[in-house]
Amino acid sequence: MADPNPTVGELFKAKVVTHDDLNALVDAVLGGRMEERAELGEGDTVDVAAAVKANAFATAVLRDKTSTTGARRTAARTAILRARAQKA
Repeated sequence: MADPNPTVGELFKAKVVTHDDLNALVDAVLGGRMEERAELGEGDTVDVAAAVKANAFATAVLRDKTSTTGARRTAARTAILRARAQKA
C-alpha cells in the first residue's frame, strides 16, 4: 500500500514534483517568501516554513550569516525533500 503522505523527495523521484517546482520552493525559502502551504502536483501540499523549521541543520545554516549561497540552497532543498506532503 502506498504511503498516504509521501515525502517531497518520494514525489520528486516519482516525477510528480519537477526540478522547476523544487527550485521555486528553494528560491521562496531563500527569498523569505515561505507561504503557509505550497501546492505540489496531484493535489499534494507542503508546509515549507514548517519543513525548514523541523530540520535543525537547515535552520542553523539559514540563520548563519556567513553561510554561502550554495550551502543555503542545499540546506533548504534537503529540508524540503525530507518533508512529508499532505493531500490538499
